[in-house]
Amino acid sequence: MRELIKNLLIQIGENPNREGLLKTPERVEKSYEFLCSGYKQKPEDILKKAIFNTDNNEMVLVKDIDFYSLCEHHLLPFFGKVHIAYIPNGKVVGLSKLPRLVEVFARRLQIQEQLCEQISQALFDTLKPKGVAVTIEAQHMCMQMRGIQKVNSKTITSSLKGIFLSDERTRKEFYSLIKD
Repeated sequence: MRELIKNLLIQIGENPNREGLLKTPERVEKSYEFLCSGYKQKPEDILKKAIFNTDNNEMVLVKDIDFYSLCEHHLLPFFGKVHIAYIPNGKVVGLSKLPRLVEVFARRLQIQEQLCEQISQALFDTLKPKGVAVTIEAQHMCMQMRGIQKVNSKTITSSLKGIFLSDERTRKEFYSLIKD
């Protein structure tokens, strides 16, 4: 990867041997190892570490989970907040596992729509709740720094499963709870 970065610097008109760029290939390599570390993790392994029996059948919601990811089309960042809710079906998962689940998928090359669906599906498949709702609000540097250059734009996606699809009251409760 270091050689690729060195060549990239040359291709954009830079001198990879100048003082400020000497260690750039190494730094970029380490950066991408971290930013793409989600490929080395399995979401079900994270969730299964903290599943507990419960009699609770009311909505569990963790909102405003910060995330950063890389757009698979431009390798530019997109970032924002994820809101995750589920209705238990005899099992709950440790609350910290939901942000960890977000990180597994966010630390892969992504599109927001896919990220939203992957989080929702992994929770639905592993925990087997009555329903799952995931909403993501994000800003995309590929839209803000280049292309259309709309600095204040946000993209909102959602993925609903189970009772969140079939019961309007439950769906409305979720959306009212995640409003600022």
